[in-house]
Amino acid sequence: MPKTVCFVTLGCKVNQYDSQAMLEQFEAHGYECREDGADVCVVNTCMVTGTGEHKSMQLIRRMRRRYPASELVVAGCLAQRMGESLRSTGARLILGTQRRGEVVELLERAIAHHEQIVAVDSIQGAPYEPLSIHSHEGHTRAVMKIQEGCDNRCAYCIIPTVRGPVRSRPLEAVAAEAQALSRAGFRELVLTGIHLTSYGRDLPGRPTLAQAALCACAPEGVLRVRLGSLEPRVVTDAFLDALADEPRLCPQFHLALQSGSDAVLRRMRRGYTAAQYLDAVSRIRQVWPLASFTTDIIAGFPGETEEEFAQTLALCREVEFLRIHAFPFSPRAGTPAAQMPGQLSQECKAERVGRLIALGRETSRLYRQRLLGLVRPVLVEEASSMRGYTPEYVPVTVPGARAGEVVEARLEALDGEEGLRGSLVE
Repeated sequence: MPKTVCFVTLGCKVNQYDSQAMLEQFEAHGYECREDGADVCVVNTCMVTGTGEHKSMQLIRRMRRRYPASELVVAGCLAQRMGESLRSTGARLILGTQRRGEVVELLERAIAHHEQIVAVDSIQGAPYEPLSIHSHEGHTRAVMKIQEGCDNRCAYCIIPTVRGPVRSRPLEAVAAEAQALSRAGFRELVLTGIHLTSYGRDLPGRPTLAQAALCACAPEGVLRVRLGSLEPRVVTDAFLDALADEPRLCPQFHLALQSGSDAVLRRMRRGYTAAQYLDAVSRIRQVWPLASFTTDIIAGFPGETEEEFAQTLALCREVEFLRIHAFPFSPRAGTPAAQMPGQLSQECKAERVGRLIALGRETSRLYRQRLLGLVRPVLVEEASSMRGYTPEYVPVTVPGARAGEVVEARLEALDGEEGLRGSLVE
């Protein structure tokens, strides 16, 4: 009987990619993937927020209780941060945010020697770890990691301490993986990283994110390339000029906001103003008039007044976001924001998150209404529901469409809180 492995992944698209890369390492060593009850259980953790850390610890304990005979591997950001202290979980292998390519060798060494291994190395000065994937969950879209680490040191963020400094994947490696994923049948690639805006600044010749996107667009089978989370400073003349005529680049931009108040942005150390954010949105829409925007917002940052929060709401209405991902401020030990005066109550933060979520539903509806009557290409992802996405990342149900196809659909009606319904255009 072949050995089996299961994965449970928390957190961002980078973690999803890292889990897939580790899974392929197991498969290369003869393991089969199972949903649960496997010989090996890998928990890939998150700790960007207090909620993420709590969920990660809960999940580790639950997996230990549910599958006491399985070998437990704890990987990711929480493991990088806590290291040796996770020995008490009973994990056979504790793996941080490096050495994922060695996961099987390290695990089997630990089993053979009847020991625990904590393979958590310093990430300062670490090179880019050349992980790669050749498949991905789903039928049409694959996440492709091209960047690791962040140097920004925002006042609230713990990620630089667990992911390290900026490291980028060379252009030739980006092109090679895009080609491999195209050959595997994927039609859309989502470029992701811890701080994608910084892509290339550490490489010889300082290649740009736009160049990386063009490399990903190059394989014949790739129909779409979508960019992950960005910051306003990426929107330069050079960026727009390089990508304006690339039909495979999706005009959907996850442009992180965090706050619409200049005073709060300064306290956050975000490095841009609300006006600069709006200018980036305007410049993108001059090139792609239908461009959609999604964003992240932190509600209840220390000292945030009702007036400052109102400025955030006003900016959201002006941009008309397709989606707003709202989070309550979560103090992370060791960050400046955790010690700032003016910490708000959980009730206040939750109330503001609720208002942002309600506003997000409103702005999504307004944006989607602008698309009604238009004909847009829809890449169909789900055969049973005949549901796919426009280049702007609006989900559309198209009766009669088949999975894996790009169909022309007339957008006819709103569908739920996020989607549209359409009809095939012959």
